[in-house]
Amino acid sequence: MNRKTTLIGLSVFLIALNTASGAITLESLLEEMVNRDTIARLPSPAYTCKQASSYDRNSTEPGSATWWANADRSYFVRVEENGGRKEHVLMDVDGPGAVVRFWATWHGPGGGEFSNGTMRVYLDGQAEPVIEGPMADLISGGRLVGEPLSHSVSPETAYRHRGHNLYLPIPYASHCKITYETDVLMDLGARKGEALYYQINYRTYEPGTKVESFAMATLERAASVLTRVQKMLAQNTRLGLERVTEDTLTGRIQSGQERSVTVDGERAIRSLQFQLKADDLPQALRSTILKITFDGADTVWCPIGDFFGTGYHLRPHATWYTDVTDETLSCYWVMPFRRQARITIANLGSQPVQVTSGRIFSGPWDWEERSCHFHAAWKQWTHIETQSNEKARDLGALDLNWVTVKGEGTYVGDALTLFNTAYTWWGEGDEKIYVDGESFPSHIGTGSEDYYGYAWCKPEYFQSAFHAQPSGDGNLVPGFTVNVRYRGLDAIPFDKSIKFDMELWHWARTKMNYAPTTFWYARPGATCDVEPNPKEAKLAIPRSAEDIVKPRRVENAMEGEMLKVAEYTGGITDIQNLPQFGWSNNRQLWWRDADEQDRLIVEFSADEEGDYEVTLGTTKAHDYGIVRLAVNGATKIESLDLYNPSVVAVDVKLPTCRLRQGKNTLEVTVLGANPKAAKNHMFGLDYILATKSPQ
Repeated sequence: MNRKTTLIGLSVFLIALNTASGAITLESLLEEMVNRDTIARLPSPAYTCKQASSYDRNSTEPGSATWWANADRSYFVRVEENGGRKEHVLMDVDGPGAVVRFWATWHGPGGGEFSNGTMRVYLDGQAEPVIEGPMADLISGGRLVGEPLSHSVSPETAYRHRGHNLYLPIPYASHCKITYETDVLMDLGARKGEALYYQINYRTYEPGTKVESFAMATLERAASVLTRVQKMLAQNTRLGLERVTEDTLTGRIQSGQERSVTVDGERAIRSLQFQLKADDLPQALRSTILKITFDGADTVWCPIGDFFGTGYHLRPHATWYTDVTDETLSCYWVMPFRRQARITIANLGSQPVQVTSGRIFSGPWDWEERSCHFHAAWKQWTHIETQSNEKARDLGALDLNWVTVKGEGTYVGDALTLFNTAYTWWGEGDEKIYVDGESFPSHIGTGSEDYYGYAWCKPEYFQSAFHAQPSGDGNLVPGFTVNVRYRGLDAIPFDKSIKFDMELWHWARTKMNYAPTTFWYARPGATCDVEPNPKEAKLAIPRSAEDIVKPRRVENAMEGEMLKVAEYTGGITDIQNLPQFGWSNNRQLWWRDADEQDRLIVEFSADEEGDYEVTLGTTKAHDYGIVRLAVNGATKIESLDLYNPSVVAVDVKLPTCRLRQGKNTLEVTVLGANPKAAKNHMFGLDYILATKSPQ
C-alpha cells in the first residue's frame, strides 16, 4: 500500500474511532476538515451552525427601515466586570459545540492605529480562560497555529487593513464564552471609540454528544495531526485520486451544441478537470455551461468559469476545493450518486469552443441514507441599479436572494463574480442566512468582504484553503472582481430549508453586473428556486464600465474633458471618469483644491461670430465651491453655489453670450464655499453646449 492510501486509511480510522467512542475532539475535527467524503453526507452526530457577529443591533426586523443599520462594529452580547476588568462578550452559547471559524478586523478610536486588545475564551463555566492573549496574535499572528488555519489575507495589504481568519476548531463540552478587553474607549457602534468587527461561526451538536473541550495541552497532544492537516491544506493535497477511474470529455463544440459523458454505478466523482480554448476565452468561460445530472436529477447548471471560482477570466488560485491555473480548471468536490452521473458541456455562445482536456475522475462510494447529491446554481443580476450610500441609509439597500433550497442538506460555499462600474466600493452589504424557516437570520454579517475573509474593500489578491480573492480589480474602480468562500467545518446543515440573502449596498448610485454561484449537498428530492438561465449566460460579458452604464451623449455639445485648459492659477485639474453620475460621455473636467480667487480658463470654439445660448453641464457635491462664471471676459453669473449633500449633475444656462468665430474662453473664479461644504472648492465641467440665437 502506498503512502497516500495509508494516510486516507488513517484519516478514516481516526474519525471512525472518535465516532465509535462518542467523542468529538480537536483531532477528530481536524481529520474531518481534510476528509472530503464527510461533507457529502448529512452530519453525524447532527449539529447546527450559527454565527455570532458584531452586526448593528438596530437591524431588528427584515424589511423595516432599521434593517439597513450599518454600524456593524463594537456590538456585543453584553459587558461584564471580571476581577476589575471590563470584558466585552462576543459570544456566549451553550454546548456541546465547537468554534469553527473566527474572522475579525479592528482599528483604534477615530480610525487610527488599532488597539490590540486581549481576547479570552472560557469553556464549560470555568473561571479561568483556556485561551488568553492579544487578539491579533491569537487569530492570525501564529500564537495558536500557523497558516493556513491562521491567515490574514494578502501580505500586500497594509496590516491594519487586513481581515484576520482563524479556522482552528475550538471544541467545548457544555459552554463557550469569548470576550475582548481593551484599554481604550469602546462604545456601541464605535462612533468614537475602538472599532472591532467580528464573525464567529460555531457548531452546536445534538444533545448528548460527547465533546472533549479544548485546552492548550490538547493542542500539544494534537501536534502531529495538526502538522499533517496544515501541510495538506497548504499544499491542497489531493488524496484519493490514486484509486479512481478516469472518463474523458473532449472535442470541438459548435455554437448551440453540447457533449456529454455518462458514468454508471454506485460511485462518486472525485475530481473534474477541464481545459478550454476559444478565440474569445473570457466569453467562453461564461457562455460554456457545465451541467450534471445525478440519478436522473439535474443538480448542477453553471457557467464553467463561475463553477470553478474564477468567473469569466482565468485568475490562477488554489483552495481546498478548487485549483485554477493559466490553462486548467480543477475541482475536488466529492459528488456521490447511486446509479448514474451524466456530465455535459454545453456551448451557448456564438463561437466554437474546443475542450482540449476534459477529465472526470470517479471512485467507489457506499450510498446510504446520509449520502447527498452535489448541487450548484448560478444566477446573474444584469445591469442591476444600486443606490448611493446616502440613499441606502434613507430608503434601504437591496437584499438579493442568492438561493432558497427546500429539503435536507448542507450549504457548503459560494463564489461571487461581478463587474463594478464606479470608482468606489460595491460590497457594503451583509449576508443574511435563514435556516429551517427562521424569521431572523442565524447568520447576519458585517460586510461582503468580511464574509469572504478580507476587510476594508481592499483589492489585493489572496488565496487560502477556504477563501480567496482571485481578482479584486473592480473593488474600488470599474472592473472585474471574483471572491470565493468554501465551507469545511463551518458548513451549514439544514433539515427543511435554507435561504441565503446578501445585501447589496454600493457606495454609488450606478449599475453593475452581479452573479453569485452557490454550492450545497442535499438528499434526493430537494429543490431550489434558481432555474437555469441560458439567456443570461449568453450575454456579452462586460469589458468596460461603458458596456453596462451606457454613456449619455449631449448632442452637439463640446465635452469638458476634451477642452483645452488654457490657464489655472491654483489647485489641480484632472479628468474624472465616473459612469454613475450621468455625465455626458461619463466624464468631466475636474478642478479641485483651489483657493479663493484662483481662476480656471478653458478654451472652446464657435463656428461663427454671434449671440449664443450657452448651457454648461456641471456638478454639485458636498465639496464643491461657490464660483463666478465669465465668457470672453464678461461676467455671466456673479455667484453660483455648487454645494449639494450628494453628487448630482446639473445644467446651468447662462445669459446670452457673444461668441467669436474660433477660440472663446470660459473663466471660472473661486469665490468661497457654502458653510456646509468641505472646503475643497471643486468645480466640474461636463460639457459646453452653444446654440446660436435666432436672428
